[in-house]
Amino acid sequence: MANSIRSGRSFRAALTFLLALSLTSCNDDSKNRFQGYAEGEYVYVATSVAGRLDKLMVSRGQTVEANAPLFALEHENETAEVEQAKAQLGDLETGKRQPEIDVLRDQLEQAITAEHLSATQAARDEKQYTIGAISKSQLDTSRSTHKRDKDHVDESRNQLKTGQLPAREKQIRAAVAALAQAQWKLSQKSASAGQAALVFDTLFVEGEWVPAGTPVVSLLPPSNIKVRFFVPEETLGRLKTGQAVTIHCDGCAKEVPAQIAYISPEPEFTPPVIYSNETRSKLVFMIEAMPRAEDATLLHPGQPVEVRLNE
Repeated sequence: MANSIRSGRSFRAALTFLLALSLTSCNDDSKNRFQGYAEGEYVYVATSVAGRLDKLMVSRGQTVEANAPLFALEHENETAEVEQAKAQLGDLETGKRQPEIDVLRDQLEQAITAEHLSATQAARDEKQYTIGAISKSQLDTSRSTHKRDKDHVDESRNQLKTGQLPAREKQIRAAVAALAQAQWKLSQKSASAGQAALVFDTLFVEGEWVPAGTPVVSLLPPSNIKVRFFVPEETLGRLKTGQAVTIHCDGCAKEVPAQIAYISPEPEFTPPVIYSNETRSKLVFMIEAMPRAEDATLLHPGQPVEVRLNE
């Protein structure tokens, strides 16, 4: 009987010890778990110019790759300006157009013909003057006419040579700058994704007028998804940036590993969305943790989560 009593007391003592150990473990574990929520930093895509939304290439909830086209505003005038600037630059780089070159070449041939005639006449008058058949003034006129025609040939030849050359360097540089400006204006009429992202929302529909600088599409890249949670002051000393944490959320296929990226230097009251009767009057510090991009898609902005410190 005494042995039975001693055995019963030993069993109760062991049970009490295991229960206390279990409660201690739960309490210790609760010190490593904190409530929070997922947060997204959105990328709002806009252009620097206004215009009618001509085409919207994406829809809400779609995933796009980097450099994927998002939208385009009407751009008829800008396209025409680019084509005009290209034509002007082409003219300056190649010289005058062929019809203009043909006119200069005809003018040169006429000048050469006239010079040949005046040269023949001047030679004839030289002989006539030596035999006294013409006066000195008539010979001077023939010589003057031949010189004039010869100068005209040189001038026409130079004009043809100049017309076949490209424009001066400064003119070409100015045309290149004008083309670059026209192409930039055209590029401002459309936008593409800077990186792979989720199309979180579209803010206009095709046909609407979009003011300059007004976002048309909002994107959520996976790298812009983070988790915010709040810890009491006594826990702050255990945390450091780069520290590993684990995120759990209802409905997630798996737990999400993350690292602490930011520790707020200032305290704040417990956010109403996560307070309890026991903690609503306490000051806490906000902590931000960043999951890996490949795991961040499991989280959704505004979703409640539980964060566990990995120690």
